[in-house]
Amino acid sequence: MNKKQIRNYQIISAFFVIVLGTLLHFTYKISGENKIVALFSAINESTWEHLKLVFFPMFTSLIIGYFYFRKKISNFICSKTCGIIFAMGFIVVFFYTYSGIIGKNIAIIDILSFIVSIILGEFLSYILIINKAKCNNKIAIIKLIIIAIAFVIFTFYTPEIGIFKNPLLNS
Repeated sequence: MNKKQIRNYQIISAFFVIVLGTLLHFTYKISGENKIVALFSAINESTWEHLKLVFFPMFTSLIIGYFYFRKKISNFICSKTCGIIFAMGFIVVFFYTYSGIIGKNIAIIDILSFIVSIILGEFLSYILIINKAKCNNKIAIIKLIIIAIAFVIFTFYTPEIGIFKNPLLNS
């Protein structure tokens, strides 16, 4: 597998994730607030719900890529998992840092940070893949399952802490 093919896949993946993540911002309302759609779409404006817009599209890209790369790239799953976790972490850290400094959040900055997080996550995945980073795909799968379960549980049983609060409700 050459670097150019991997790079091209990562670029296509980034565009795919940005488009799908953007669409998932609206699918819950469009679906008439369908509970199944709520599992993978943002149901409110909380930071936690916006992490779904990164996780599920990047996870979908991982699954699609796995069927193409599984015999060619031994660390594909764990490299993509690292990219997913990094992208989600970037959003949380960036959002709370900038909004804490200026005292409010700004929609255009939030949108740009979403895009940047995906690009950085896909770039990290690319670096790990081409450097043949040693990692354990089984542990990566367990991490993905735990994150997905957390999204399901916390969609319907939301903890009363900041990351889960909908700023539009001031709660």
